[in-house]
Amino acid sequence: MFHQAVTMKNSLWSYFHLLFRMAEAHSAVAFSFTITHEGVNINYDHDIFYAVWQSGLRSWRRRLTKFWNNVWTGAYPASPYSLLIIATIIAFLTWKERDVSHGFVTFLDSHFTDNPLFSTFSIAAFYICYTIILWLIFVNAVRYIVKLLFVYKGWMYQSRTGKASFKTKLWLGIISFIAKRKPQLYSFQGSLPNLPVPALDETMKRYLLSVKPLLDEEKHKRMEILAQEFSSGIGKKLQRYLILKSWWATNYISDWWEEFIYLRGRGPLMIDSNFYGIDAILVHPSKIQAARAACLIHSAFLFRRSIDRQTLKPIMVQNLVPLCSAQYERVFNTTRIPGKETDKLVHLDDSQHVAVYHAGRFFKVPVYYMGRLLTPAEIQRQIEKILNDESTPQPGEEYLGALTAVERKVWAEAREKYFAKGLNKASLSTIEKAAFFVSLDEDSYCFDSNDRSKLDEFGRAMLHGKGYNRWFDKSFNFIIAKNGRIGLNAEHSWADAPIMGHLWEFCLCQEFNTNPFTEDGNCVGEVKNNIFPPSRLKWDFSPEIIELIGNCKESSQRAINDVDLRLLMHDAYGKGFMKKCRVSPDAYIQMALQLAYYRDSRKFSLTYEASMTRLFREGRTETVRPVTMESCDFVKSMIDPKATNERRIELLRRACDRHQRGYQDAMCGKGIDRHLFCLYVVARYLNVDSPFLKEVLSEPWRLSTSQTPHGQTDMMDLKKNPHHISAGGGFGPVADDGYGVSYIIAGEDIVFFHISSKVSSPETDSERFRRHIEEALADMRNIFESKS
Repeated sequence: MFHQAVTMKNSLWSYFHLLFRMAEAHSAVAFSFTITHEGVNINYDHDIFYAVWQSGLRSWRRRLTKFWNNVWTGAYPASPYSLLIIATIIAFLTWKERDVSHGFVTFLDSHFTDNPLFSTFSIAAFYICYTIILWLIFVNAVRYIVKLLFVYKGWMYQSRTGKASFKTKLWLGIISFIAKRKPQLYSFQGSLPNLPVPALDETMKRYLLSVKPLLDEEKHKRMEILAQEFSSGIGKKLQRYLILKSWWATNYISDWWEEFIYLRGRGPLMIDSNFYGIDAILVHPSKIQAARAACLIHSAFLFRRSIDRQTLKPIMVQNLVPLCSAQYERVFNTTRIPGKETDKLVHLDDSQHVAVYHAGRFFKVPVYYMGRLLTPAEIQRQIEKILNDESTPQPGEEYLGALTAVERKVWAEAREKYFAKGLNKASLSTIEKAAFFVSLDEDSYCFDSNDRSKLDEFGRAMLHGKGYNRWFDKSFNFIIAKNGRIGLNAEHSWADAPIMGHLWEFCLCQEFNTNPFTEDGNCVGEVKNNIFPPSRLKWDFSPEIIELIGNCKESSQRAINDVDLRLLMHDAYGKGFMKKCRVSPDAYIQMALQLAYYRDSRKFSLTYEASMTRLFREGRTETVRPVTMESCDFVKSMIDPKATNERRIELLRRACDRHQRGYQDAMCGKGIDRHLFCLYVVARYLNVDSPFLKEVLSEPWRLSTSQTPHGQTDMMDLKKNPHHISAGGGFGPVADDGYGVSYIIAGEDIVFFHISSKVSSPETDSERFRRHIEEALADMRNIFESKS
């Protein structure tokens, strides 16, 4: 008996000690008991049970808050308080013996009041249900009216000319009245219209017009014949299925786009899919790695809290028209899980820790204690413990992240074989269930206006790092350099860049506006010593998996060596000068890129520019095709020495107007490529072949461009703080013989460009293209300045 009692005591002692050990606390166990001749003696740590209790309270508070927010947003633009108003009106009219519902109230009074089978409580229940039904009818009627108002898009086209019709003025007046009531993040979701399916003939016309500058006359006629055969034949059937889906689904594109373009892609995420963002390079709030990491982590959790509580303001176009907020739901606690044929996105409702990588080791860092979020100073202490940890990586641990950088099938098979049980499964689950991933790099990154290579190195570190010191499956990675510089790397399938841009800007603004650092660069605030410390993740790797990890590391390194990434800080002029030219700054830059590309390759190529469709529910992106007849005419005029500057300016403005119209068409659901993509998916499901769709979708995009979003929060005033600008972010090349170009219009006088290509391609050179962009921007300014 005594031996069994001691064995039971020791096993429980070990279990509870591992489960509940406290940070920097006494070494006693959290809970234990002993059996003696005098009875049972129970010892427990009061603090740990209080922490468990507080954690449970926090969970229930989150559930109640979420429930109330759902009620509030479900009623918007009406108010939940309107239920009380309707109930009061019904009670008053009933008391006055007035028939407000075609005899329904009278029917209740005459049939149930004197009936002993029905008590007063039953009658009250009938009245309550009747009131709720009327309220729901009222709420849905208001939401439907608002949805009809948002279907109207004429205001967008009339904003180009500055002249609004009476219809638009009336519409603006009604929308302005609705927008006066402060919305929550998801308030407008139920009122946003569904994305319409464009008419098939209209899409065919837009497509043929878009490829006209890229094809000779014979090839263009051939495409006209194929388009005609498609639209008069199988295309009609495919269109009917697509319209049927649009009636049934909230968005007829987004689910297929996520599945077929992202999750079924078998290529590596590291360069082919993920994108990155860079610090505000002109300021350096703190050079202490742990402090900068702590402030960044704390700000991110504040952003998550604002999403959970829906206190984050929805993005509004001209402060009137809302954009869809659905993509915010998966910013945190989300991981892409590899599969042999298709991946899947796993999103958790909550997570109270982050996964941290440093010097080849993985750690779990709790950021909540007793139901509260740790302060930046407390998180800094946690990070410092990791930085001061002198333990060495286990065999294979240092390069483990390379598994997420290679082909998805390789990672899926390895995950199934080596991470399905035991210690490896538990540690991998800790990483995948983290709110996000943090990488504490051992290298320093910086910006030097006299040395472009420094910024190039910064960008490459954010895009791919070393190939193994990022976890590319997580929704996003925060990267903190040894000297305190920061950046991010984001997975693309769960959302698009504007969402990460919003988070990134929020985190930077928190630093600029709250002054969280002391003069020596540490976080402001006191530190409690009893918080849970970081815990080192353990692994059990066989020689077989260690060899696989090594092979993946070499594969990722080969991919890294083939990336040619260059950054350009263009500060000769910016948005201010472009506006003086009476053109859209985005269209102006797109024309500069077309001119640069033509000089680089001596031809025009199919160009991709991303446009958002978040004016519709669950909208993501649409393609704008910047190569038009007008843009080609402008580029040719810049090459032609006989063309006058007046003629070039005229052609530039025509090209910019045409581009802006195409951008607006894409935002309003009148795009080309997503429609054709969905028709192709329907054809695949029906197992029918279409020569037209096959040829269209096989056309290579040799120039892919995107504007980095910014200005989504009013926390930072660039006029007062002109140095508080981020260098934006970028992505890898979309084609082996093409360029990927991202740009951000930073303030009035600076534009950052991120240019990527493949080293192995004899046709591309990012450094050469960077020079061509500078030359194009300089030449375009000269045609205005030397107009006379």
